[in-house]
Amino acid sequence: MIGPNNENLGVLPIQDALRLAREASKDLVEVSPTAAPPVCRILDYGKFLYEKSKKDKEARKAQKVIEVKEIQLRPKTTDHHASFKVRDARRWLEEGKKVKVRIKFRGREITYPQIARQDLMDIAKELADVGVVEQMPDLEGRTMLMVLGPNPKRAKKESVRKAEEAPPGDTSDAA
Repeated sequence: MIGPNNENLGVLPIQDALRLAREASKDLVEVSPTAAPPVCRILDYGKFLYEKSKKDKEARKAQKVIEVKEIQLRPKTTDHHASFKVRDARRWLEEGKKVKVRIKFRGREITYPQIARQDLMDIAKELADVGVVEQMPDLEGRTMLMVLGPNPKRAKKESVRKAEEAPPGDTSDAA
């Protein structure tokens, strides 16, 4: 039990805790129900909810949302056209986004999934310097899908390199 002035009141029966809360004209709130014994506080419940919502909002703001982009190919896509899509995938991986690489089959193309699997592995090798394979090529219905994520080692190197390039407080041009 924690009192209205944040003092530790020790373990109290529920009736005593409710009486103390009533005397302080505040609410008895169970803060940590999983603890043994449960921890309760005497406080204003409306203020407690408001502060909790502010903390939750700050936590959501601090979360990093990873965007997922997708490129779609076919087994008969030429190397020249595929290179445009791979270039886009490279740019997205460098920006820290995930990339789904999907190969769609039409008609009898599905009887040769090894061609699509080889194309996907070639793309993975080409993008190995900026991305890692998070999900290996897998056949789902009439499509084969592979997921690439940004390379965490490369991201660390980039942040270190950018920090070294920009000297802090460089005002030599100002006259």
